[in-house]
Amino acid sequence: MYKLVCVHCGAEYPPDAIVYNCEKCGHLLAVKYDLSKITITHEELLKRPISLWRYKEFLPVKIEPVTLQEGGTPLYHLKRLGEEMGLTNLYAKHEGMNPSGSFKDRGMTLGVSMAKQLGKNIVACASTGNTSASMAVYAAKANMPAIVLLPAGHVALGKVAQALMHGAKVISIRGNFDRALEMVHELCLSHGIYLLNSINPYRLEGQKTIGFEIVDQLGCVPDRIVLPVGNAGNISAVYKGLCEWKEIGYIDRLPKMTAIQAEGAAPVVAAIKGNLSEVVVEQNPETVASAIRIGAPVNAEKALRAIRETGGTAESVTDAEILAMQRDLARYEGIGVEPASAASVAGIRKMAAMGLLDKDEKIVCVVTGHLLKDPESVIKQCAPPIEIDPTIEALLAVL
Repeated sequence: MYKLVCVHCGAEYPPDAIVYNCEKCGHLLAVKYDLSKITITHEELLKRPISLWRYKEFLPVKIEPVTLQEGGTPLYHLKRLGEEMGLTNLYAKHEGMNPSGSFKDRGMTLGVSMAKQLGKNIVACASTGNTSASMAVYAAKANMPAIVLLPAGHVALGKVAQALMHGAKVISIRGNFDRALEMVHELCLSHGIYLLNSINPYRLEGQKTIGFEIVDQLGCVPDRIVLPVGNAGNISAVYKGLCEWKEIGYIDRLPKMTAIQAEGAAPVVAAIKGNLSEVVVEQNPETVASAIRIGAPVNAEKALRAIRETGGTAESVTDAEILAMQRDLARYEGIGVEPASAASVAGIRKMAAMGLLDKDEKIVCVVTGHLLKDPESVIKQCAPPIEIDPTIEALLAVL
């Protein structure tokens, strides 16, 4: 029903092959289904409860999945922020409402399930935080040892706490994320450990269901889907899934895929604006949005294709713009997200101010992680609690 296919040279690999890059040309792999074998209609899918596993016919897992009921996250209409930007149809898909608090759970329910399906016993990843937290959660559920490599001092406290509490072996390296990924990739290849970074093509199969849910919840294809981009797996995954739905006839068009990066870590934006065929690695990525502090996005090849083939675009935002939007989402819409998540909506605010958007566009911003993932950034932005004597007079005096 499916095979692995190189996105560059078209080389094919069987479903039971454990391979992360094409062995002929070194480029990325994707899961390719025989869509003619999928006979269920969209109307029949809509009768199932909304969750990632509503879409099981479009996923490669054939065993009982390792699941914590991920997916089915809320789609909010951002009325107040939309009014401020002059946008009538602005929405946020809150992926922070997944079991571990980020979109990574969609990839990890697939990745850990595929590890079991392929007979692997240990999983590993490099991470800026959310990947490690999610992998630790799902590995615990599967009773499978997990190894995590983190860039020392550059991961939000809440995410490290999750990985530790769920029992992963957490190792901090004195280097950045890109070096951590190189190291864990080498470890997995040399020691038979299953790599669960987004270079693993099965991870993206779970993440593509974000796009399926957006279409089902909105009742139509939005004009634009906007994602914060670090390693570029999410935007690639959503595009892939919607291409499958267009090919099978569930939808008749694709949204403009729009990537937002932090100004200090924006190689995809530079490639799009510079009309480059590939990204130029940012050697020293830096931003307050730690989840997208990545200079060498492994899925850049797929992401550039997604943006260009849908007529989308890419834009960067400053840390100040990201943090302002984090506060505004919390205070105007009641939506608590970590800084990287706020980047997508901050990017739309910037594009609206530049006159790049139609006021009636249906725009869905994916906000990827929960506010409590990064409590330190929140504390730094907000005034501390007011401490008073335990009297009514003291209370009234500060109101």
